[in-house]
Amino acid sequence: MPRRKKVQKRELVPDPKFKSALVAKFINNLMLDGKKSVSESIFYRAMDYIEERTGQSGLEIFEKAVENVKPIIEVKSRRVGGATYQVPVEIRANRRLALSFRWLISFAKARSENTMAERLSMEFEQASKNQGASIKKREDTHKMADANKAFAHYRW
Repeated sequence: MPRRKKVQKRELVPDPKFKSALVAKFINNLMLDGKKSVSESIFYRAMDYIEERTGQSGLEIFEKAVENVKPIIEVKSRRVGGATYQVPVEIRANRRLALSFRWLISFAKARSENTMAERLSMEFEQASKNQGASIKKREDTHKMADANKAFAHYRW
């Protein structure tokens, strides 16, 4: 972090197919070793699989899945007087998005389908219906925050 000037956020170029900044950000998160064309092809194939199976727009299902997976509250460790408390805090918008992308990708990788595109498409479909591993992760995060509501006064 610089001491003098505030860091300016760079504007993200929307993806070429859907013209969506959200899709471009997801593709960048999906990318490994700088191979953007590979991650683009995986994502676009996943959208094609969704459209074949459901008959709905793949982009709509993707956006709904991301919206459903976004957590609202999480716990952070705070050390107070020698004891460590799990304090529930609200999550900033950009961190919500980052967490939802991370969870969708990691749980898609853990699935048993053959290709990554199939795994992603199934994870998107499940998440858009409020099912699946990434939704369970969000629910567990919310439960943890709810269970530690008594320590909310340690938030600062």
